Amino acid sequence: MAGNIEYTTTGKPHPYHLVRPNIWPLISAFAGGFFAMMMLMYFPGYREALQAGGTDLPFPWGPLLGVVSIMICMFFWWKDVIYESVVEKAHTKIAEIGLRFGMALFIASEVMFFVAFFWAFFSSSLFPSEAIGFVWPPKNIHTIAAFDLPFLMTMILLLSGCTVTWAHHAVLEGDNKNAVKALGITVFLGLAFLCFQIYEYAHAHFGFTEGIFPSTFFMATGFHGFHVFVGTVFLAVCWARAQKGHFTPDRHFGFEAAAWYWHFVDVVWLFLFVAIYWWGSEIGMDHTSLHPAVESAAMAH
Repeated sequence: MAGNIEYTTTGKPHPYHLVRPNIWPLISAFAGGFFAMMMLMYFPGYREALQAGGTDLPFPWGPLLGVVSIMICMFFWWKDVIYESVVEKAHTKIAEIGLRFGMALFIASEVMFFVAFFWAFFSSSLFPSEAIGFVWPPKNIHTIAAFDLPFLMTMILLLSGCTVTWAHHAVLEGDNKNAVKALGITVFLGLAFLCFQIYEYAHAHFGFTEGIFPSTFFMATGFHGFHVFVGTVFLAVCWARAQKGHFTPDRHFGFEAAAWYWHFVDVVWLFLFVAIYWWGSEIGMDHTSLHPAVESAAMAH
């Protein structure tokens, strides 16, 4: 490669970047799968079921090892991409267009990923089955108050959206000092959100295996929490790069992709807060009037 021009095997120049074979996508897939399996063993309710069957779970080394494995994969994968951009100067304007399309399609696929969880939630909540008494939320579930800890978590994410936008404008204006400051605050807010979510899970009055409400709740909010974790690491990498002066007003797509991803995470949380925490937990549906036998039995009690 000479300058920003790459050559085909026949010696013809082209403006695209042909990525070399890389092992990290495959290893990352294995690390993510291992983390998911380990997390299932420690979900509230599932852990108690294992212990009741005589399987005693020790300190959660498995999930921690999964997190460490994912972070190692992310570190080396990002290192390769940053090397291509900063050292090899391989991310030409045309290559950057491809990166933008790739990131946009990735976020679109993530949207459909969460649509599946919302579909499962609304399918169960709008048309509650006989098994849960035709009401939502089920009467045996002590739900989490929406305007308690979840509202604080919402404010944290909204504030982080403001700080990452501040960082973006600072980069566009060439103000690296404020970009570093704003990114640092955003990473701190992301970590704070994760700590509050762990606290919420630890103090939830229902377990993962206790019915359709807990399973949809933990799947939707849990996967969102995982995306917050990935986004926080993404922004932490950008924070470290900003300190090294990697971003300029006309070359900063690495940060821009992180900002897109973070705003996506914010929007998903707003839908989760309104649908699951507020409507699904505090308003819900009651179809007992459509089933007289169930309604009369409830009145008898």
